[in-house]
Amino acid sequence: MTVLRHSVTVLAVGPELVRELASLLRETAESTRARGGTVLMPDGRPVPGLRLVKGRHLKSGARYEIDGPDDAERMTLGIREWRRTGAVEVEQLVTAPDLNGRLTLRLASPDRPGLLEARGRMWGPDGSGALRRGSAKARADLVAWWSAAALPPGAPPAARAPATARVKHLLGEGRLYLRPRRAEDGHWRVEVAASVRGRWLLRPVAAVVLLLAGGPVRRGFRDAVERAAEGWNEAVGRMLELGPDGIREELARQAAEGRPGKESKESRTSKENRDASKD
Repeated sequence: MTVLRHSVTVLAVGPELVRELASLLRETAESTRARGGTVLMPDGRPVPGLRLVKGRHLKSGARYEIDGPDDAERMTLGIREWRRTGAVEVEQLVTAPDLNGRLTLRLASPDRPGLLEARGRMWGPDGSGALRRGSAKARADLVAWWSAAALPPGAPPAARAPATARVKHLLGEGRLYLRPRRAEDGHWRVEVAASVRGRWLLRPVAAVVLLLAGGPVRRGFRDAVERAAEGWNEAVGRMLELGPDGIREELARQAAEGRPGKESKESRTSKENRDASKD
């Protein structure tokens, strides 16, 4: 088994901001309504690329279709649970010619977020074999995270990492552990530790490969952690800059334009028609 470690300094996010963001996301979703299969925003405009195909809007069992980047890719979003005082749990399924995936996200007590869990699975097309299959799950105990981040300097770290993840594949298994410590004002110092090992009869082979490729693997791990920290700081910095009202406006804008960075089928068809008319 190989253990990799690296620490980064990131912008801290307090309970108040997380509660505010969770409330804004929930309010934005609950401000929409469904008319038949069309999901409408408060001003009556349809949400581009989103259709209700089963169940009642934002109720357990509801299922939506989301336009993919091309016709060969199909995406659906299902509501497994939607209770303010209980939990919000959604499931996304992506079906494509070369790869399929399922991701489930669950936030307990969305009014006062305390536990965030994720489960995922991927598999290839029929007949692609076990090498095209894998699974992952992650868990973040937000209350334990903030408690660990509030420990005074010199105090022993939390015995149990408040944020963990595990990835499983036929060839190997990886585990990730995150532990925060208080840093300078408004920041956390997060220790990221990962363990990697082969599975079943492949353990000795994986051990030799990791031993021989130890340097590049460790450098790649450090680079990945640094990139993740940069992405986190950029996103959190943007949220702090926008504030609650700006975040609300940004969520409304993204809902009006469809999925961020993607054109809906209607938009692409309209654009193609305009280009054809010019010719």
